[in-house]
Amino acid sequence: MEIGNEQTYNINLTELDNLSDTPFSGDEENGGTEEIKPEINGNWNAVTSINEAKINARAKRRLRKNSSRDSGRGDSVSDNGEALKNGVIVPTSPKGKHLDRRSRSGKGRGLPKKGGSGGKGVWGKPGQVYDLEEVDIKDPNYDDAQDNCVYETVVPPLEERAFEKTLTPIIQEYFEHGDTNEVAEMLKDLNLGEMKYSVPVLAVSLALEGKASHREMTSKLLADLCGTVVGKQDVEKSFDRLLREMPELVLDTPRAPQLVGQFIARAVGDGILCNSYIDGYKGTVDCVQARAALDRATVLLSMTKGGKRIDNVWGSGGGQQSVKHLVKEIDMLLKEYLLSGDVSEAERCLQELEVPHFHHELVYEAVVMVLESTGETNFQMMLNLLKSLWRSAVITMDQMKRGYERIYREIPDINLDVPHSYSVLERFVEECFRAGIISKPMRDLCPSRGTIDLLLN
Repeated sequence: MEIGNEQTYNINLTELDNLSDTPFSGDEENGGTEEIKPEINGNWNAVTSINEAKINARAKRRLRKNSSRDSGRGDSVSDNGEALKNGVIVPTSPKGKHLDRRSRSGKGRGLPKKGGSGGKGVWGKPGQVYDLEEVDIKDPNYDDAQDNCVYETVVPPLEERAFEKTLTPIIQEYFEHGDTNEVAEMLKDLNLGEMKYSVPVLAVSLALEGKASHREMTSKLLADLCGTVVGKQDVEKSFDRLLREMPELVLDTPRAPQLVGQFIARAVGDGILCNSYIDGYKGTVDCVQARAALDRATVLLSMTKGGKRIDNVWGSGGGQQSVKHLVKEIDMLLKEYLLSGDVSEAERCLQELEVPHFHHELVYEAVVMVLESTGETNFQMMLNLLKSLWRSAVITMDQMKRGYERIYREIPDINLDVPHSYSVLERFVEECFRAGIISKPMRDLCPSRGTIDLLLN
């Protein structure tokens, strides 16, 4: 019987320890006046032992309250950190009470903080302009050397491998717009360093493969860049390199010696090369091509009376030529063709004029020469010339059409000086239609003597 009572006593103490976390009533909290029953589950126990268990449980509960964050409110904390209030879980902010940005007083109009200029990632109110911050000398972080600092954008020097890849598009665009100032500004933005002398080398190399107008533009470019982007020593160094690379240039451009000689003569005439540059090579050149280039430059300079400026060493090609000059050149071209009969030479001379927008003048002049001639030779030769230029696409359909339209409009005036021009024109137009030079609608527009008389009446 004693053994059974002892086991029961131990079990009851354990149960009391486990139940120590449960809230007690108000009477229990204050010690209570209710009489404690000496019998639990039919077993008798000492009253003093039960009181000691209650005191221990009460001490543990008070210890937990003191260690809790919410001990001031008299609330306990659950295992998940959520506040318990009278046994009910109260949701709280995940950031905690001290990180909550809401007003603790419960007051406020609900407006954004700082007038909308506050918050993360905000630099201020829209439209707000900040003044320059004045340096405070009394600032402990103030540095005297900071006032004397100069900040500059540092451009790394251009490497030799990227030089040609960078400058080739610039020079090719210059051949299209012809603005030397734009090229100079673009080159100033690049840190050429020791590669300055390579600029004239690349420009001349590209011009050798281009047209006569490109060479004229290159000479102007070198004259404008000298003194701003490159110096006279750089220009002299670049022509030295061109003379050394002459055997390689001849492989791509057979006329390279003559063209480089003209570049040298033009550079001396523009004042970017000294007059004694050619004299420095006398008796020291072993390369045949380089010697030919220097001889060509010497001949050109001797023809200009002591090395005066040479403006027409490349001629005036493209749109730089006047209409009067172009008409004269085309007239001479056709007359030389009638004497030589060389169609390919006439085609080459027409292309060197670089005026594809003015090819209708050649069609007009060719037909007028046919109308003014009395023999059959000029008739066939002009027909063969127009047929060759049409098949090689040197003269386009639009230019051919414009040339014949000019003849149709001026045939009444031509007939006053050249009798029977209507019949010759009708025959020539018919032959051109059979050769495929003009279309059927263009042939049908050819005026005749009868239609002109009806229009006049």
